Amino acid sequence: MSSMFRALAVPNYRLWFAGALVSNVGTWMQRVAQDWLVLTSLTEHSGTAVGITTGLQFLPILFLGPYAGLIADRHRKRRLLLLTQTAMGLCALVLGLLVVTGTVQLWHVYAIALALGIGSAFDAPARQAFVSEVVGQDDVPNAVALNSASFNTARLAGPGLAGLLIAWLGTGLAFLVNSASFAAVILALWRMRSTELSPAVRAGRGKHQIREGLRYVRGRPDLVLILVLVGVMGTFGMNSQITNAMMATSVFGKGAEEYGLLGSVMAVGTLAAALLAARRQGSRMPYLVGGSIAFGISAVAASLMPGFWLYMLMLVPVGLASLTMLNSANTSIQLSVEPQFRGRVLALYMVVMQGGTPLGAPLIGWIGTEFGARWAVAIGGTVPLLAGVCALLLLSRRSGVSLRARARRLPLRRPAGRGADRSGRGAGTPR
Repeated sequence: MSSMFRALAVPNYRLWFAGALVSNVGTWMQRVAQDWLVLTSLTEHSGTAVGITTGLQFLPILFLGPYAGLIADRHRKRRLLLLTQTAMGLCALVLGLLVVTGTVQLWHVYAIALALGIGSAFDAPARQAFVSEVVGQDDVPNAVALNSASFNTARLAGPGLAGLLIAWLGTGLAFLVNSASFAAVILALWRMRSTELSPAVRAGRGKHQIREGLRYVRGRPDLVLILVLVGVMGTFGMNSQITNAMMATSVFGKGAEEYGLLGSVMAVGTLAAALLAARRQGSRMPYLVGGSIAFGISAVAASLMPGFWLYMLMLVPVGLASLTMLNSANTSIQLSVEPQFRGRVLALYMVVMQGGTPLGAPLIGWIGTEFGARWAVAIGGTVPLLAGVCALLLLSRRSGVSLRARARRLPLRRPAGRGADRSGRGAGTPR
């Protein structure tokens, strides 16, 4: 099997990959349908309301993330995932029924977004850490990249399918399809062979375990830098569902089909980044920093595009850069963190990536409403760009200090021809 897809040689991972792909298509359909429902049916094109909805969906991980990570470290991740996936499927089912019956109100969407967020807060660290139990350590980078490829293949198909469903039958069916898609993951988890899994050593019960995880991260400057960059990206950069909705409607005067197309085209870039990451070897820090800088430049350029089609094309490098950065961060954590801390550190990763959304999404939505969608896109790119440049300067300075310190420890050698022969020995040194 090609090195790009080597993790698929593991039977359990093939099940996981297939189930996740189906479920991810449903997830992207719901994201598009939810934003469209709030923007066009429940409000008068309020970017702020869309931002609040998105913020509520990510708010729980801000408060529950560290505890959810500890739960993932303490318990069997497979069993935990069965519970969280079932709960989130039921939330999608309730919202779909409310829309189909014509009884949905804005507060219903807010409440269900919050409930989905609670389920996701416990699901995310267990799901991220579960990869290391399904495949061997050597295949973790490839499996992480293929997970991203699955997510972004779904991102390629989901928004477009959602746009068609919304245009033909309304938003309700998209929520019901998402609810049904959770069955694919649940079935995959049930069918996995337990004997071929490699469960991580579970953390025992004790006091101050969350604080212990925080101390572990604080003692790792590389992890701190990763989390800062990811936090900035999560707060300001990862609001494309809001900015694309505003750009499609208020700037270019387009409908649901074109809005869904924007998400699909952006997924071309993210899918390409995931497949490139599946082949990648060596240090991932340059890709982390470079991805942040490239994302900022691409997003600012996209905000300046005069027409819909040019804006759509610029979303390809935006998606490529953002996924390169996030995939590098995730893989670095998976490989460098001790197994008993992996759930807590990945939970902290999800906290900083998604936990900033309750602040960033309403802010970006408000900027788009008050100053225009182009300003929202530009500011969402400028902040990660500045963070990436600062990280680059910091790493360059540390690298220079390290090289100078290493040079001081090297023994001085006199050049050949001045009291030394070609072997480096002094002229009077016996052979």
